[in-house]
Amino acid sequence: MKKPFVTLLMAGALCLPAIAQQNGSTADQPTAQPSQAGSQTSDQMSATGKPLQPPAREGFWGRVNPFARKKYVQRQTGPIRDRLNELDELTATNSKNIKDVDSRAQQGIQLASAKANEADQHAIDAGNRAQAAQQTAMQANTRIGNVEQVVSNIDQYKASNQTEIRFRPGQSVLSQNAKSALDDLATPLKDQRGYIIEVQGFSSGRAQAAIATSQKMADSVVRYLVENHDVPVYRIYVVGMGNAPVASADAQTKPGHTSGGRVEISLLKNNLEQLASSDSMATPAGQEQPAPAK
Repeated sequence: MKKPFVTLLMAGALCLPAIAQQNGSTADQPTAQPSQAGSQTSDQMSATGKPLQPPAREGFWGRVNPFARKKYVQRQTGPIRDRLNELDELTATNSKNIKDVDSRAQQGIQLASAKANEADQHAIDAGNRAQAAQQTAMQANTRIGNVEQVVSNIDQYKASNQTEIRFRPGQSVLSQNAKSALDDLATPLKDQRGYIIEVQGFSSGRAQAAIATSQKMADSVVRYLVENHDVPVYRIYVVGMGNAPVASADAQTKPGHTSGGRVEISLLKNNLEQLASSDSMATPAGQEQPAPAK
């Protein structure tokens, strides 16, 4: 009696898992529960916005079935696996987008830095050009000031040197002493500008005869300066004074007439030489210096 009873109990114990498995498979079919629809709405949304399948109805064993088959387990884990795959894809896409944005940002930063460096270089060049222009303007103002000063005084000649040559009565030939005196006067004038030579002849006698004699003596002096010292003729002013009264150095002494023959040579200069020297100092090296007016 005992053996058949034990056999029936064991058979019933083996049949229970099969019945539970069948109930679990029937519970796999989704059934809409109005009371649970509102509470499961937020849990059914995945990262991509696709809803997950509602959880299956609990069977005899609950959510954990110790006797579940492989297909049953795959059906239960399939939605979770799909969500993980979607999350992996989203993560890869976001990483790629972040790298693209970072690359474009780096390129933009490099381009902006290059533009800033170029702008700085242009600013430095502009500053250097402005400084050079200012220096040139200052030099031009200095030269203009010097030119204005010289032009205002260009016709104001001042006596620089003076000599006198004596002639014997009735003669107009230069003596050796007269030539030496003219050499001392004219030799330093080579390559100089801004000067004139005033030659005045005086002779004893009267009227036109005295004037002609004084003019002849003055012409001999001019001829010697032109032929032996290359003094330009336009720089020499000649006048025959005849027996004109000669002013005395003493203001209280009355002017007297010339006895014999003599020629007064006066060297007069203006400020053109000063202008030439100031221009040579103000003009930078490598620039052409304009020649001063003669």
